[in-house]
Amino acid sequence: MTTTVLDSVSNSGQSGPAAATRKVLLLKPRGFCAGVVRAIDIVKIALDTFGAPIYVRREIVHNRYVVNELAEKGAIFVHEIDDVPDGQRVIYSAHGVSPAVRERSKGRNLKVIDATCPLVTKVHIEAVKFAKQGYSLVLIGHRDHDEIEGTLGEAPDVTQVVSSAAEVETLEVPDPDRVAYLTQTTLSLDEARDIITALKKKFPNIVGPHSQDICYATENRQVAVRNVAHNAELVLVVGSTNSSNSNRLVEVSRNLGTKGYLIDNSAAIDPKWLEGISTVAVTAGASAPEILVEDVVNYLNQNGFSSVEEVEVMPENVRFGLPPEIVQAIGGADGAEPVSVN
Repeated sequence: MTTTVLDSVSNSGQSGPAAATRKVLLLKPRGFCAGVVRAIDIVKIALDTFGAPIYVRREIVHNRYVVNELAEKGAIFVHEIDDVPDGQRVIYSAHGVSPAVRERSKGRNLKVIDATCPLVTKVHIEAVKFAKQGYSLVLIGHRDHDEIEGTLGEAPDVTQVVSSAAEVETLEVPDPDRVAYLTQTTLSLDEARDIITALKKKFPNIVGPHSQDICYATENRQVAVRNVAHNAELVLVVGSTNSSNSNRLVEVSRNLGTKGYLIDNSAAIDPKWLEGISTVAVTAGASAPEILVEDVVNYLNQNGFSSVEEVEVMPENVRFGLPPEIVQAIGGADGAEPVSVN
């Protein structure tokens, strides 16, 4: 773990020892993950290549700032495929879609660009594989999340969703020796561990994926909070309320006994939170842009937190390639149409 002092300025409104020790610990890694960068780039490239309007099913990523910015550029966000006019171009969000959505798109002759995160696609593939092998599936996650909706659609007849260890007790399956589990990619590591432990107790022969489904970015940001929370009296997580991984960061902090709050931007900070606080840790969920983090750090600086230290817990250099329909569009001669993927 490395610490770098990014900025240190005097604050004329503060004096004495307290002023000298008030600081911000800026966690790294934070903010955009590779899947989010990819999804946002897909929308921007589609707009630049084909022009507006470009329809997007659901929020491309769970952050209002990002969604509003793309909407200003010409993206039209819709709740369902049925809201897209026949024959138009539509982008699937990073959270993925069910086979039923793909079939409806095909029936409407929509030009599809798939921005599903590759790590979410991995979970979909695992669901299909286990279902074909005759397993009952337990999908660990939050029922109202877009990602769970899409994964559940891969094998709905054999899949049950559980959101807590307590729910495991009520599970009933045709064959207790043929059960498999998968997880939402944005869960709390502790939350998933407790549920998996309960599943293994109830179904001793249960099997899971070869590698964990919780994505690298979700894990890294949680580990960063876990490593730094004991050095701060307050953790501020930049992210929208519907961002699962952002909410999990707050939970990690609170579970460690450090106050934590989820904020969209600096305007959401209650000045009372800062009373008597000498050190604030700042991080951001995987769908929160760096501009919002900078906004929060500037606010804290203006309110007496004159030292900013970037604390890097581990390096993060993951990149994902663009989908073929975007690559073909960029490289195609004379504005060639991308191949529709349904």
